[in-house]
Amino acid sequence: MSAHELQLIPTIEAVLLASPQPISVKQLYELFAEQALKPGSVEQALTELKSGCEGRGVELTEVASGWRYQVKAEAHPYVARLWTERQGKYTRATLETLALIAYRQPITRGEIEQIRGVSVSSSMIKSLEEREWIRVLGHRDVPGRPELFGTTKTFLDYFGLKSLDALPPLAELKEYPELEPQLSFDISEPFTAQATVITEPSETAGDTSEASPSTPETHPSADHVETTTDETQP
Repeated sequence: MSAHELQLIPTIEAVLLASPQPISVKQLYELFAEQALKPGSVEQALTELKSGCEGRGVELTEVASGWRYQVKAEAHPYVARLWTERQGKYTRATLETLALIAYRQPITRGEIEQIRGVSVSSSMIKSLEEREWIRVLGHRDVPGRPELFGTTKTFLDYFGLKSLDALPPLAELKEYPELEPQLSFDISEPFTAQATVITEPSETAGDTSEASPSTPETHPSADHVETTTDETQP
C-alpha cells in the first residue's frame, strides 16, 4: 500500500468534516486525481470510516448529494442547545402540503387542494421553494398548464434520505419533529389525473432522483399520468 493510500482515510475524514455540504464519491476521487487511486479505494475508505463511528456521537451517512458526518439522533437534543436562536415553526397546512408533494409528486397545486379540501396559498408554496425543499418539475398539459411540484436533493439531504425510495411510511413521520403533519385526509386515495406531463430540465445539475416517476405504492396516481422526459436533462 502506497503512502498516499495510507493517508486516504484520514484525509477523506478531514474533507467530510470541513465541507459544509455532502461530498459525493465522484468528488472525492477528483480530489485525489493526481494520485491515480485504485477503483473502489474511496468506497472502501468510506466503509471503514462509517464502521469507525460505532459508539461515537456522530455517524457517517450517505444522503442524496453524497456523504456527510452528522450528529446521531440521541445526541441531537443536547447539541441543539448550542443554538439559542429559535427555529421557525411551520404551520400544519404547510407540512401537509410538503408531505403531499413528497409522497405524490409530481403534483399540481390544484391536486393538492383537491386532496386537502382547502385552498393552498401562494405564500405557502413560496416558503417551501425558498427553503429549497420543492421545485417546479414541469407543467401538466391541460388548459392553464399548471406547475408540477416535486422535492429537491436539499429536501432529501435535510431529512437524511438517500432517495425518495427511503421516504418512511406516513405512520413514522412523527420521528421527524419538523415534519409531523398528522394528516387528516387519505393520502393514499388516488385523484383523477389523465393529462400528459411535460417536464422541464432541472435547474440543479445531476438532480434527477426527485424527478423520476414514483412507484404505484408510494404515489398511486403514477399509473394515471403519462410522463414525457426531457432528453437534454443533465
